[in-house]
Amino acid sequence: MYYKDELVDEVRSRNDIVDVISGYVSLKKKGSNHWGCCPFHNEKTPSFAVSQNRQMYHCFGCGESGNVFTFLMKYENYSFPEAIRVLADRAGIALPEIEYSEEQKKKNNYKKRLLDLNKEAATFFYMQLRNNPHGKAGLDYLRKRQLTDETMNRFGLGFAEKNGGELIAYLRSKGYEDKEIKDAGLATFSEQRGLSCLFWNRVMYPIFDLNQRVIGFGGRVMGDGEPKYLNSPETAVFDKRRNLYGFQYARSSRSKYLILCEGYMDVISMHQAGFGQAVASLGTAFTPEQAHLIHRYYQQVYLAYDSDGAGVKAALRAIEILRGEGMTAKVIDMRPHKDPDEFMKALGAEAFQARIDQAENSFFYEIRMLERNYDQQDPEEKTKFYREIAKKLCQFEEEVERENYLQAIAEKYFISMDALRKLVMSFAAVQGDVQPVQRPKSGIQSKDAASESTKKAQQLLITWLADSPGLYAKVRKYIVPDDFTEEVYRIVAERLFEGLERGSFQAADVISTFEDEEEQHMAAELFYGKLPPMDTRQEREKTFHDILYAVKKNSCDRYAKLQESNDMEAVKKLFEGRKALLELAKTHISLE
Repeated sequence: MYYKDELVDEVRSRNDIVDVISGYVSLKKKGSNHWGCCPFHNEKTPSFAVSQNRQMYHCFGCGESGNVFTFLMKYENYSFPEAIRVLADRAGIALPEIEYSEEQKKKNNYKKRLLDLNKEAATFFYMQLRNNPHGKAGLDYLRKRQLTDETMNRFGLGFAEKNGGELIAYLRSKGYEDKEIKDAGLATFSEQRGLSCLFWNRVMYPIFDLNQRVIGFGGRVMGDGEPKYLNSPETAVFDKRRNLYGFQYARSSRSKYLILCEGYMDVISMHQAGFGQAVASLGTAFTPEQAHLIHRYYQQVYLAYDSDGAGVKAALRAIEILRGEGMTAKVIDMRPHKDPDEFMKALGAEAFQARIDQAENSFFYEIRMLERNYDQQDPEEKTKFYREIAKKLCQFEEEVERENYLQAIAEKYFISMDALRKLVMSFAAVQGDVQPVQRPKSGIQSKDAASESTKKAQQLLITWLADSPGLYAKVRKYIVPDDFTEEVYRIVAERLFEGLERGSFQAADVISTFEDEEEQHMAAELFYGKLPPMDTRQEREKTFHDILYAVKKNSCDRYAKLQESNDMEAVKKLFEGRKALLELAKTHISLE
């Protein structure tokens, strides 16, 4: 689904981003940007920058970036076409009917068909719970769990009765084919039994996406049947790794932090108690994709996982994923109760808020869980424990942060700070997790770059060329779009280089190339890379050369691996790349 690029560009250019965002956020001009408090996370000190020159916004607090389209999509919960229509109307531009490729039309129509089918199924389950005598078992169960009618209605809770055939008959009566019912994940098919409903004798929890469309279901069995909880399988509209239960409400809670739980009832009970920022993963372990989704709205996450062994294991995994996404985490202690739902029923919302206020720093939690594996009365075991602490302290690359945690841990466990510091540096030197010597001023590692370092170099190169378009003429013989390994980066580089060749480039236009919201966000972030501090022109030139060289060298390394599979195109690109790399190594690039 798309409008022509020329029309999208016209709509964007006729809607100045400062004028549009000023209607939502109070902005003040300071330097080359307009500044205000970010509308996507709570803050008191303005860190939300709107660039009239770039026609983009960027929050230096939560990392949100985009153009005028993505701002409306995020703030007003619009789809891309909806944002275009609103801005076109604002600028007095008449829009034609949306154009579709035949393949995209077929794909979009089928997805819409499945979403409509899911909505019908949710309506069916909803009515079964309230109007069917067989739904009384589900209604009694939910009321026993102390849910109000208002809460049940808000989350669209329903019931699948013992004979699942009623749902299939209902959907057929609405004109849906058996294949569509199966593809929506609501039924299975076998030669012996034909189409069989997946959910029966269960309280049903509809799963919504950010746009409040039903994308799947979870079902809790009545009685002692197995499995206790059953979730929809992956479908064309449901990817459990990229969605979170309750996030359609939590995204707009305007809380400073998100609460991450394990189960449907935990989320529902917490929302009923006033904690509208609670969500849960969907029948799977917490994933990096879910962390990335959260990070678009929140910087801090409080973990409210079960207090049993499995919950501790899940919490430790979630902490690692959240830290990898650049977020901070705290852990809520719910003992002696098992989970948030049980806690809320026993002690109430005020007591839970007190536990939130007392939540434990995630690193201290990790160390405390680690401590349980060692006998602190045995000197040898105690030494092993200290070594494990030192290894974990190596994960902090920033010296100030590492030193703060080192001091806190030393005081907590009565360890000599000097002894612990020496232990940390000895592990760091062996593992390479922390550099015991000063990094190169350019900020680009001299050793083989890791994946994140490679992506960082590519981002910084795009940022630099966009900010200083005159440099492109000096480097275009060394760099090509295919040197960028991430697909989004490559497309952005392609658009950037094409624009620089023409002598006209607008960063905000590039974002409209992508339909997927996450890809739009990634593209926007590329124009806000943070360069390392540089005091002199010589340092800036060295930094720029190192970044350019790192991107090109990684590209050559990639083609070197591909040539091993006798890929002749890779062999050709490797030869051209190494030739350019050799010349680049001997070339001084002036930034004047």
